[in-house]
Amino acid sequence: MQKDKFFREVENVRHPNESLVKTHCSYCGMQCGMNLRVNTSTNTIIGVEPRYDWPVTVGKMCPKGVTAYQQTNHKDRILRPLIRDDASLKGTKEGFREASWDEAYDLIAKKFVHLQKEYGKDSLSVFSGVSMTNEKCYLTGKFARVALGTRYIDYNGRFCMSSAAGGFLRTFGVDRGSTLPWTDIHETDCLFIAGSNTAECHPTSMFRVWAVQERGGYLIVADPRETPIARRADLHLDLRPGTDLALANGILHLLIQQQQVDETFVRQHTNGFEETKELVGAFTPEVTSEITGVAKEKIIRAAEIYGKAPNAIVMFARGIEQQQKGVDNVSAYTNLALVTGKIGRPKSGVATFTGQGNGQGGREHGQKSDLLPGYRKITNPKHVEEVSAIWGIDPKDMPKEGVSAYELFERMDQKDIRGLYLLCSNPAVSAPNLNFVKKALKDLDFMVCADFYLSESAEFADVILPSVTWSEDEGTCTNLEGRIIKINKAQEPLGEAKPDWQMQVELAERLGKGKYFSHLKTAKDVATEFRLATKGGNADYYGATWEKIDKQDGVFWPCKDEEDTGTPYMFLDKKFYHPDGKAKICALPYRPPAEEPCDSYPLHLTTGRVVYHYLSGNQTRRIPFLYDMCPDPYVELHPNTAERYRVTHDENVRLLTRRGAGTFKVKVTEAIREDTIFVPYHFGHKEAINLLTNAALDPISRMPEFKVCAVRMEKLERKKVT
Repeated sequence: MQKDKFFREVENVRHPNESLVKTHCSYCGMQCGMNLRVNTSTNTIIGVEPRYDWPVTVGKMCPKGVTAYQQTNHKDRILRPLIRDDASLKGTKEGFREASWDEAYDLIAKKFVHLQKEYGKDSLSVFSGVSMTNEKCYLTGKFARVALGTRYIDYNGRFCMSSAAGGFLRTFGVDRGSTLPWTDIHETDCLFIAGSNTAECHPTSMFRVWAVQERGGYLIVADPRETPIARRADLHLDLRPGTDLALANGILHLLIQQQQVDETFVRQHTNGFEETKELVGAFTPEVTSEITGVAKEKIIRAAEIYGKAPNAIVMFARGIEQQQKGVDNVSAYTNLALVTGKIGRPKSGVATFTGQGNGQGGREHGQKSDLLPGYRKITNPKHVEEVSAIWGIDPKDMPKEGVSAYELFERMDQKDIRGLYLLCSNPAVSAPNLNFVKKALKDLDFMVCADFYLSESAEFADVILPSVTWSEDEGTCTNLEGRIIKINKAQEPLGEAKPDWQMQVELAERLGKGKYFSHLKTAKDVATEFRLATKGGNADYYGATWEKIDKQDGVFWPCKDEEDTGTPYMFLDKKFYHPDGKAKICALPYRPPAEEPCDSYPLHLTTGRVVYHYLSGNQTRRIPFLYDMCPDPYVELHPNTAERYRVTHDENVRLLTRRGAGTFKVKVTEAIREDTIFVPYHFGHKEAINLLTNAALDPISRMPEFKVCAVRMEKLERKKVT
């Protein structure tokens, strides 16, 4: 009744020329359903409504989603190409002038051709992002490898989802972020959530989390901070940053000791159990408590709850993934599901909270340095032949495997890379060890940035191309479940802005590679080629037509043909994607973080998000309500830590690591360990906490260790009033 009343009230205040466009939010992997309200007489988005018919979030929206439409017609939009005439002003907002598309394209083509003639094909690089549609992500990979012919392409998902991908691939042989649909979450008996500030980062999933407890189920949360979800948990495992692997091994030890092993499942469907059993035998509650700082009674209780639950889901996010052993952490937590047989069936499994809107689809179709569409490997000759046939190139012309995101900046510093095409990403805020990264950007011979705002990274560009917001184009994204959804166009592009796929088609023509791209006239054309290019791959989207997506409210991949309705549940047949059909239970020795506290740097620093901002903040810091709610970064301190350093709430302190320093305002809270401090990372320039973070890389995923490093805090002397 209340919903009907709400809709009647909304309908009574509609604009006379208003229409509704069904779509999804532009921000996190929840991809909440929404209707954009559009004034058709002025081509303007004027508001938003939640979609109660969207099965994942059923009308729920967070502060970012409610205000997302405000980014499209914002005064800060870049509406024409910009060219910098004074290279000495690189790294600032100054020195740009407006130009025509022809002038911008001609300059880009001239510079790119010159650099490759002078220094080779691989002197150019592409750094992209996953807040784009699948079609744009796909075409970006093709553009890099066919139009530019470079092996140097990677993307910002390397800073977000790559450890989850590495862990899933090693354990299951396939990388899909959730083995079951999100609509199962509230029906399980136990949620074990590790390293996720869910209530702030994915708030529209929380009604399902609370429903588990309301039904009598259990919620276990592992996190160094007492986040809002940890506060409501039945059990909060308040571990030291960077000790997740020891915690997971310790719980697995207890599951085995408590005889919670599904011996039939383990014997028939897995490998590696005996080796793992031997390794985790050393992780007694006492040893695990000593490493993690979690009371042994809590560890014992966690194993008991999870082990005895008829159904359980293990979920995790960047807290366990953004470490130099992130892949091991992911595999260690999936071990819990495999050993107990709680996977490959409804209401049980594993899932990761995807940070970016298309974090799943964006990593599957060719933006990663080692991947081709459909999750094919560029190191596999058969995969190269399959994709080359779609693209119409000789397999010998396919560039070799490149390097990961942070390593691209190292190649720039070494002058192996001379030019950069940057789109949908802001590494001058989001990358670790920012002093090094910004120097690498500044020293490039030539840089192009496509964006709809002048980001901190765009300040290093020689040419800026105005791209569209999510509401000015159409295509598909893949949410955190692995459900392919449709983004619909609500407004014509503002000014002279263009979709990224169109820029790439037009640039390819300028570079003499038009025959490989000129047939792509619309986003639907790109979608048709994209689906074909995924056919036969592990991430097979071929059957997920736009029409089927609309009809079903999304399609779970793999979806192999027109009759296939998709795959909401993975491994129902207990067949995994390794050649023998079995999953791998991984024996994973514990190793500490790359940096641990010492006399010079005595505290742990960890970073994360707040509910009001998204990634680097390039969008959300411009929305008045979101900015007002969180205008500045801050450092969370435990009261005992604050007392020890003689600092008070709202006082400024200086933080220093081996890489950089910054000044931040103190927020005193009991919701954090005494040996740990926390700073959100959504801010740029001198307020960027990534000036301090460590670029130690996971050996498999090449994920930097954002989540833990050693830090020193200094009290600032108060200025004397004269």
